[in-house]
Amino acid sequence: MSTIDVAPNTDATMTINVLYFASLADEANCQEEAVSVEQSTSLTELYEQLSQKHRFSRPQAELRVAVNDYFAKWTDQIHDGDSVVFITPVAGG
Repeated sequence: MSTIDVAPNTDATMTINVLYFASLADEANCQEEAVSVEQSTSLTELYEQLSQKHRFSRPQAELRVAVNDYFAKWTDQIHDGDSVVFITPVAGG
């Protein structure tokens, strides 16, 4: 697992563990990464930054998000050490 800095090198950063599944894992070319971001970063901003980095094909509106194993709202705050999962739609049959 590698750590990616998307925030300036200041004391006001936090490290978030991001997990990817399905098409997002394929596009990110990894299943997990540690990401350093500014403390004020929202889930929406986190996905936007990672989407630009990995060129994700899915817009945020098509995804669910979970923080520390619980479904979350895109407006929920994240904290240093949190684990975030972006969940793609699941088709069943």
